[in-house]
Amino acid sequence: MRSGKIITQISGYKAFIPSDLPPQPTISLKDGIQHILTNANIAIGKLDTMGYLVPNLDHIIAMYVRKEALLSSQIEGTQASFEDIFEYESQVPLKNINDVKEVVNYIKALNHGMNRLNEFPMSIRLIKEIHEILLHETRGNNKTPGEFRKTQNWIGSFSSTLSTASFIPPPPQDALDAMSKLEKYLHQESELPLLIDCALIHYQFETIHPFLDGNGRVGRLLITFYLYWKKSLKYPLLYLSYFFKLHRQEYYDRLNLVRERGDYEQWVSFFLKGILWTSESALLAIKNILSLQEHHKKLLITKKISTPYAIALLDFLFEKPHISINDVSKHLNISYQSAKSLVSQFHKNEILKEMTGKKRDKRFSYWEYIAILSEGT
Repeated sequence: MRSGKIITQISGYKAFIPSDLPPQPTISLKDGIQHILTNANIAIGKLDTMGYLVPNLDHIIAMYVRKEALLSSQIEGTQASFEDIFEYESQVPLKNINDVKEVVNYIKALNHGMNRLNEFPMSIRLIKEIHEILLHETRGNNKTPGEFRKTQNWIGSFSSTLSTASFIPPPPQDALDAMSKLEKYLHQESELPLLIDCALIHYQFETIHPFLDGNGRVGRLLITFYLYWKKSLKYPLLYLSYFFKLHRQEYYDRLNLVRERGDYEQWVSFFLKGILWTSESALLAIKNILSLQEHHKKLLITKKISTPYAIALLDFLFEKPHISINDVSKHLNISYQSAKSLVSQFHKNEILKEMTGKKRDKRFSYWEYIAILSEGT
């Protein structure tokens, strides 16, 4: 079959051994794929151009990284929210600390990967580094973080076994060989368009399933890493976890269609639609953030509270949308009473909302900004 072969193992179970990339025969650009590819490339170009125009872009990127971490972890069953992440970063005690740590590890892994790619190419070594960070001191900590599996794994429901699994990836040695070939493919000159290569690489990684745990999260990270490494994205603003979460069953079904029928084209088409939809969603969110910033600056002027400190606080909220009065005092280097008065003005004008209901140790949320970012989470 075009996509691979099913081999019966000594112990009786049947494992799937994927064919090397690129597929043979090559990907057909018929059936509308070329049209979707063109639109997806245009949308990514617009998103990257927007990056040049946005003030405080680093803060927005940091928030998008948090959102991706949250969505990707939620796909794996993690129960956490944006608010949990902000509270964790502010060292507020949390009941669901283990879930939040998984999200925080994803943020660390994503940032580590982006920084490494400025000096180090895409490689098995980098993939293992990412995996080790993801699983550090979390539920997968006993699943050999940073190491490819040495035992057989499988995909299925919680109670499934090798005999009832919906999909069995290649055995450890075959998986190791397949990862080595995938690494070579990452570095060779391809005749296929970049976004199609990206779709194939994600499919291949998920099919190899080289780790005992965390394959989904690593595979989703590889999409952003690959596009950034190939300079298709200058700014890391494109993440497909939201699209995959919205279409979770279709995502799994389409991966399986490649394995069962060798139909790469339907998977590539789905992936490109995800790129297009995600790019357009990110563009809209960034425009809404800029509009919100402009609206609140005008509001400060209208209410005659547009002092340098007020403008500085508004800018700070895009970096830290959950704050205490102490946070404001330290960041603006003003007295506690001055910070309290400033926060009170923001609260009175509904820029900030108080979250705790307490008389002391109050915390405030830049709620409209968080609402924009929280879509889907």
